[in-house]
Amino acid sequence: MTTTLFDSFDLSGLQLTNRIVMAPLTRNRSPSAVPQPITATYYAQRASAGLIITEATVISAQGQGYANVPGLYTQQALDGWRAVTNVVHAKGGKIVVQLWHVGRISHYTLQPDNQPPVAPSAIQAQSKTYLIDADGQGSFVPTSLPRALAASELPGIIDDYRRAARAAIEVGFDGIEIHAANGYLIDQFLRLSSNHRSDDYGGNIENRARFLFAVVKAVTEEIGAARTGIRLSPVTPTNDIFDPEPQLLFEHVIRGLTSHALSYIHIIEGATGGTRNHQQGNTPFDYATLKQAYRDAGGKAAWMLNNSYDFALARQAIETGQADLIAFGRPFISNPDLVERLRKDSPLATPDTSTFYGGDEHGYTDYPFFRHVDYQES
Repeated sequence: MTTTLFDSFDLSGLQLTNRIVMAPLTRNRSPSAVPQPITATYYAQRASAGLIITEATVISAQGQGYANVPGLYTQQALDGWRAVTNVVHAKGGKIVVQLWHVGRISHYTLQPDNQPPVAPSAIQAQSKTYLIDADGQGSFVPTSLPRALAASELPGIIDDYRRAARAAIEVGFDGIEIHAANGYLIDQFLRLSSNHRSDDYGGNIENRARFLFAVVKAVTEEIGAARTGIRLSPVTPTNDIFDPEPQLLFEHVIRGLTSHALSYIHIIEGATGGTRNHQQGNTPFDYATLKQAYRDAGGKAAWMLNNSYDFALARQAIETGQADLIAFGRPFISNPDLVERLRKDSPLATPDTSTFYGGDEHGYTDYPFFRHVDYQES
């Protein structure tokens, strides 16, 4: 019998009603890092997804890199997230939170006491971050020059991941996703372009992966591997990130992850939000070989694929066994009922890109359902 996108899935004991995942989508609508009531409405509207992965959520004030993104490190933020998980569960949905430390992709005005952002090495990213001025206007500005982290600081950051994971479970999330992709802190340690260290966290692949494995170990010890997923982006250039040998690097990472019985591995194919055929190094990245390396090493986590999937491509990936789950990003912004639209082959609404980052309900919770259903809280 052919497996379809709409079949249920057992995700390490978490029962998903379908194999369609809402990918993490930064929306910059959480002033002071606190999710708002409209955040709960937004996620509740999309609760028909088999699994929701929240927007990236910072583990500490130091981990912040963009204005008005949510956190997991204050009581107000935790209360805001509890309202989200409550309403998503009331709608029958499942939801995990993505844990985030941006590293060098930040601006000094977002950092405690206006200090420089932190990174594996003091190398400024040729990238931008999002700030909101005193008049409430948002704009993208160059990132600040970071300072290199001392090795003695890393255990504290690892503990921040641990604490954030525990807090996430306590406010009702079904699990967490470690954000190790897209040129943020963990990814910065992995790549030669951003990691010029000469200590135990730099140089060869084994050293550069050390921080990632330490974070995974801390989180899984705290909340259990069955509640822990991880996101990787082997060749994305996002946030000025590069490695000349991504196949060797990520096969080492993927084999190392088999020592933890993770819930899922979330792979971004190609350039995040861009072409699926992007490559780094001399040869195209072989995603099938990456998955096989994981399975051959004994890895059993669900395999989630992401990046520019339409219905036809997603259906093919599920039916051929390339993936267990498919994550959709931008389509979920303008189609809160994406699952039903795909199921019935209904037309998809086009998102208003001008409302992606910052703002209010417009372009956030006011996209219509194909057949209207009232998802507002009573």
